[in-house]
Order: sequence, then structure tokens, then C-alpha cells
Amino acid sequence: MNQRNARGFTLFELLIVISILLALGAIVTVSFLSVGDQAEADIQRAQFDQIDSALERFRIDMKRYPTEDEGIAVLWDKELIEDEADLGRWRGIYISPIAQDNWNHEIIYRYPGELLDESTYDLVSVGPDGEENTEDDVTNHDRRKNADGEIESDGSFPSSGSDTATG
Repeated sequence: MNQRNARGFTLFELLIVISILLALGAIVTVSFLSVGDQAEADIQRAQFDQIDSALERFRIDMKRYPTEDEGIAVLWDKELIEDEADLGRWRGIYISPIAQDNWNHEIIYRYPGELLDESTYDLVSVGPDGEENTEDDVTNHDRRKNADGEIESDGSFPSSGSDTATG
């Protein structure tokens, strides 16, 4: 019996233990990857919050949001203002230059917006896949999404239809 107690693991037992360890490692890795992806999206939303704030300061000074042609770059570059009559109202720099999202894709700016309604603007990051209108897109309206993932208007978004926004 001493010989039997002294023997090691069989090859089959070792393979079972290795497979269990690999399976556990895969589960842990997938968990951490999804947390990392969510953190990147949260960082992008925070960057959009900063841009939102700068766009509001721009709107207060200029009595309008930037046009699509001006884009968000007008928040740091006065030379992009299309209407010379507006040059005297520009009080920037409203934000440090931010041309790309966390995945090194250009940030999409649309005004009037398409995602919520035409009285708003849209900021869109195409996410890690680099393609618009996919599940990994991040927008400035994400916090308004319901449980079904649909964007709902709660009426709190500044409207360009008001006298102060259209000037």
C-alpha cells in the first residue's frame, strides 16, 4: 500500500486539472475585458460631457451652436467661424483640442441632431470597431437611454429653437 500512496498523478488527471485551470482563466479574462471595454466607453462619455459644457459656453456667447462645417474644432479655433459677424462674440478657447475619441477615430458632430431630435446636436464616437450605427457606438445621448436601449427625450436638453440659442 505504501507504493500505491506514493504514486503521482496520472496523465489523465493532470489534463483534467489543466483544462479546469484554463477554463477558469478564460472566464476571468473575459470578465476583465468586458469591464475594460465599459471603462473605455465611460471615459468617452466623460469626454462628451466636457464637450457638451464647452458647446453650451459657445452657445451662450455666440447665440447658436456650431454648424456642422465649423464642427467642434471651432471651440478651440476661432478661424473656423463661418460668419464674420460672429467673430466679435467668440470668447474661446472653450476647450482644449479634442479631435479623436478614445479609439483614435474622429468624433462625429451633427447639428441639427439626428439621434434625439433636430433641436439638439449629436456627438458620436464610432467605438472600437470604427463603424457608425453599431452596438459599440458612444453618443452624448447615451445617458438618456431606457432599458431597451432607446434614447428618450426628457425635455432637459437645451433646445436651439429657443430665442437664446438661435439668436
